[in-house]
Amino acid sequence: MSESRPPLPPFTAETAAQTARMAEDAWNSRDPTRVALAYTIDSRWRNRAEFLQGRDAIQTFLTRKWDRERDYRLIKEVWAFRDNRIAVRFAYEWHDDSGSWFRSYGNENWEFDEHGLMRLRIASINDLPIHEADRKYHWPLGRRPDDHPSLSELGL
Repeated sequence: MSESRPPLPPFTAETAAQTARMAEDAWNSRDPTRVALAYTIDSRWRNRAEFLQGRDAIQTFLTRKWDRERDYRLIKEVWAFRDNRIAVRFAYEWHDDSGSWFRSYGNENWEFDEHGLMRLRIASINDLPIHEADRKYHWPLGRRPDDHPSLSELGL
């Protein structure tokens, strides 16, 4: 029996937005195990210049990521969708162990299997050093509040 993770493809505008928000919420938990469960066992990733395959590799990658990217807060927004694919743009803020702040901008292309698990993730990301005073994400760590502005509303 295969795992199922609704909403299932083919996506509508509503279910694509729901899927993006679920992904955002999971990533904002900074829980590598929770996040990895959204992907197929053999999911393939390109994250920047790093290529991964499988949940174990994803979990290891995310553990390393959140050890380095501290106080991580993320917002995702659907860019486009069709059938079993969703494209999102995102921005997240974080600081390194020296206290230097960054805003990382990017886009992801996602492909899902028939059970709603992501089997392919291609991410392109650029980091911009920012001053702490220029941060836009100030909610407590965890899920972004529903009334917090979106990327578009923030002009990002």
